[in-house]
Amino acid sequence: MDDAGLEHAAILLMAVGEEEAAEVFKYLSPKEVQRLGETMARLRTVPREKIDDVIGRFHSTKENQYSLVRDTDAFVSQVLKRALGEEKAGMLLDRILQGRDVSGIESLKWMDPGTIAELLKNEHPQIVASILVHLERDHASEVLKSMTERMRNDVLLRIATLDGIQPQALQELNEVLSKILAGSEKLKKATLGGAKATAEILNFLGNTLETAAVESIREHDADLAQKILDQMFTFDNLNELDDRAIQLLLREIQSESLIVALKGSDQALRDKIFKNMSGRAAETLREDLEAKGPVRISEVEAEQREILKVVRRLADEGQIQVGAKGGDDAFI
Repeated sequence: MDDAGLEHAAILLMAVGEEEAAEVFKYLSPKEVQRLGETMARLRTVPREKIDDVIGRFHSTKENQYSLVRDTDAFVSQVLKRALGEEKAGMLLDRILQGRDVSGIESLKWMDPGTIAELLKNEHPQIVASILVHLERDHASEVLKSMTERMRNDVLLRIATLDGIQPQALQELNEVLSKILAGSEKLKKATLGGAKATAEILNFLGNTLETAAVESIREHDADLAQKILDQMFTFDNLNELDDRAIQLLLREIQSESLIVALKGSDQALRDKIFKNMSGRAAETLREDLEAKGPVRISEVEAEQREILKVVRRLADEGQIQVGAKGGDDAFI
């Protein structure tokens, strides 16, 4: 949800009242709750025309500004407590309203990345890896950016080779952070690490740090490094490229290769490709796709990999941008 959408949602929830707003919060993820809560906490007054746009039922002829609630801090506090209960709401409110640091893995999700990095800088890389896989991928990458290169690369290697968190390991985290998830000794092994988790974190790191990290992992395990690279951008992710990038890509690949690759794609990606071709070329591609007989999955995947190689080359050359890399405007 973009900033405008967050503001509109905040206005609507503040207008409908605590009880109804709390019901909505119950269906949101922790990160969505935080972002929406922060927006609500900042929202003191709202221009009349904006309320009309969002709700369509509030009209004012006397004031240019309309105060939705008297005390937004109290409103946010009550809504979160109704939706999440006292304990979870307390952790969020510390971050949203007061900004106080709180402990435990769940609480780390709402802490500043730099603070987390400082907290963990003297801990064993394996413990750091076990903690970071619990965080949102972009959050984890921001924590890693605040660490030394040696520590960062070591932690990423351990995340890549981490196949689960055992109860005994959670006990170690409890000693480090003073509070861990309730009932951790009963938790079953959870698949949190691996190549995919590493790739998702790397996608947010930025080109320079990402390249160094992958090369460091490659020195230990070349196959693992390749698995991570394969996970960082898949054929389905072509749908996330902007139109200019798609047009540049189409100039670099053969139509026969594209036909085979698209046999394994969904309609949304096909439509994206068609949209960035001339009308005649798009019609020809549609006809060729319909006329193309059954193709082995292995052949489809092979052609998709070849196209992804072109994507990576164009990205390395700086011609296209792949993925959202925070603020460093990097490429993969």
